[in-house]
Amino acid sequence: MTMPKPTSPLRLLHVHAHPDDESSKGAATTAYYRNQGVAVLVATCTGGERGDILNPKMVSADNEARLPELRRSEMAAAAKILDIEQVWLGFIDSGMGPEVEPDTFAAQDVDVAAGRLVKVIRDFRPQVVTTYDENGGYPHPDHIMTHKITMAAVEAAADPTAWPEHGPAWKVTKLYYDITLHRGRYAALDRAMHEAGLESPYTNWLAGWAETEEDRARITTRIPCAAYFGVRNDALRAHATQIDPDGRWFAVPLEIQQAAHPSEDYQLVRSRVPASLPEDDLFAGVRGGPGGPVGGWIFPG
Repeated sequence: MTMPKPTSPLRLLHVHAHPDDESSKGAATTAYYRNQGVAVLVATCTGGERGDILNPKMVSADNEARLPELRRSEMAAAAKILDIEQVWLGFIDSGMGPEVEPDTFAAQDVDVAAGRLVKVIRDFRPQVVTTYDENGGYPHPDHIMTHKITMAAVEAAADPTAWPEHGPAWKVTKLYYDITLHRGRYAALDRAMHEAGLESPYTNWLAGWAETEEDRARITTRIPCAAYFGVRNDALRAHATQIDPDGRWFAVPLEIQQAAHPSEDYQLVRSRVPASLPEDDLFAGVRGGPGGPVGGWIFPG
């Protein structure tokens, strides 16, 4: 695992389960911060080996046989579009089957598996880390495991007695959950499509999707990155085996998306600096700070 050395005073680490997750979740945020000169690294936990080919135009026996290779090349193309560094943690995709196979990511011991991410954190030294919530954003076993190892690695990376072979301890300043998949976003897009006299791809989906006030309150941070939705779409299309360019991802015109829901959304779950909520910047409270070791968590608990 070759790690880039940090070259920017502000550094953002996204931890994702599979290649394509970095483009479907938070890619416009990534482009927004890259435009500001923030260094962005994506740590991809698995190679997506057990995924399916979801783009009908890419279905073939040859592509099925070469899927791991294709997914790596797609990731490289998306990383170039997003202008980011990317590192593979090297775990094996668990798939969505009824049982987790013993060699796969979801079957690993969390505290042991977290060691690979501890090294990434200590080498890259991000002030901000994003990952998924306890349910993985959606309940894929690799997404849930990504949550678990990120939480464990952020804690272990700050502990000089843990994984000493991975370098000096580093305290992440702020930790966020990506809240891309929330009902409010899709309801806004659905409403805007109807107002424009267009058929919405989300109407039936929303009918069966309940959302509580607690769900809505989870969003603490909205990044105003609508200008970069086109970059996000280009990065998505780079994952050609996974993304159908004629599918639901692209059914809502870009200008409607930008007007109806012009942000990507997050939940602040750990902070070592005072937090004034709601926020519109993942680096709120970090900019202009020392950028080095800081104290314990002060928000929340």
